[in-house]
Amino acid sequence: MILESISYLPTSKEANESLAKHFTDLAPALTARQAAIEASRCLYCYDAPCTRICPSEIDVASFIRNIHDENINGAAVGILKQNILGGSCSRVCPTEILCEDACVRNHDAEGQPVKIGLLQRYAIDNMQLEEHPFKRFAATGKKIAVVGAGPAGLSCAHRLAMLGNDVVIYEAREKSGGLNEYGIAKYKLTDNFAQKEVDFLLEIGGITIKHGQALGVNVQLRDLHASYDAVFLGLGLGASKQMGLTGEDAPGLLAAVDYIAELRQSDDLAKLPVPSRAIVIGAGNTAIDMAVQIQRLGADEVTLVYRRGFEAMSATEHEQHIAKENQVRMRTWAQPQQVLLDDAGRVRGMRFEKTAVVNGRLSGTGETFEIAADAIFKAIGQSMDEASISDPLAKTLKRDGDKIYVDDHFRTVLPGIYAGGDCVAPGQDLTVQAVQHGKLAAHAIHQDINGLKEAA
Repeated sequence: MILESISYLPTSKEANESLAKHFTDLAPALTARQAAIEASRCLYCYDAPCTRICPSEIDVASFIRNIHDENINGAAVGILKQNILGGSCSRVCPTEILCEDACVRNHDAEGQPVKIGLLQRYAIDNMQLEEHPFKRFAATGKKIAVVGAGPAGLSCAHRLAMLGNDVVIYEAREKSGGLNEYGIAKYKLTDNFAQKEVDFLLEIGGITIKHGQALGVNVQLRDLHASYDAVFLGLGLGASKQMGLTGEDAPGLLAAVDYIAELRQSDDLAKLPVPSRAIVIGAGNTAIDMAVQIQRLGADEVTLVYRRGFEAMSATEHEQHIAKENQVRMRTWAQPQQVLLDDAGRVRGMRFEKTAVVNGRLSGTGETFEIAADAIFKAIGQSMDEASISDPLAKTLKRDGDKIYVDDHFRTVLPGIYAGGDCVAPGQDLTVQAVQHGKLAAHAIHQDINGLKEAA
């Protein structure tokens, strides 16, 4: 069990049925009438800014017009053509800083953007297609290995299969979906949606998934490179970064992503260990997801701590608002200094040093304070799992810190090996961007291995 380090903590005081009610949809779906009214608010702009800013290049104005015209299937297919994971992205994409932020309705008398994310969800949830909307092209006879069944890998595999290639996906975990299955807050992707989306994607045909296959453990890059016409690495970032503090391995301190994964896979939320007092270290969406969920599971006091101010947090204002609505205490301008342990060597709290920007650099002020806690969850970012690139061939990949370097067509420095998603630089670590990486990489791979013209 991943949560062994906190297994000594008590479980929630509520029954599973009661806890489950805390993890229903964060944003309820639109009704048909609501969708019609919202679609009518769209101005269907020429050269629409919402479309221009969409990482996956969805024609936003077009799909909203289809909803307005009651052509739901047309709207859905328009979305899926650009983003085969459009259903999950409609739920988890930070639309408030992308398409909805760019909406021209922000600047009129109403001052409210069209609810693009909810309209996208409405189209996908209510499509009634008799068969998979995309047909495979003529068989190319080529076979590609995709490592990782997360958003980037799934997107790449689907597009390669549609173009007539055969694909084998190697996935380390028991289920496909990657971040959507294991890393997103339970209240954002409900009702087993991640697996339903995977099943839909596989209807294209030509894709085989092998689970329990971990690169660097029982699968080696050199073997894939020798056996397939191309390899796409959609590894994600599987290792949690370290804070570099003594006591970081003590019982009661663990990675937030590990707890979230257990929470998402749990059939009985009442069996999860829940601290009375919890500290979450971090400033991104994972930190917010962790803090909110442990609060909803019944923790009495949850404190999120970040070393800079609110304006520097990578979590959007929308996410920060969710945390505040769920009674999460948020302390800024403080950095971890020491893990505090009890006589049994278990976490009893953390000492922080207050921070400030001095001459343009973040510095400690020397002033400290302590927060009592029964568990500490670190959400300070993910790094490359070194085991995944441990064989001699993988070690020759050019890297930028924790990420693999690729060119404009997602080619690595090794011929025939491509990469995309969170594991490459540069990137925003967004699900929607990972989907786009996979799609564009698929086109580059297809053109390269079939001797077609240079990827556009």
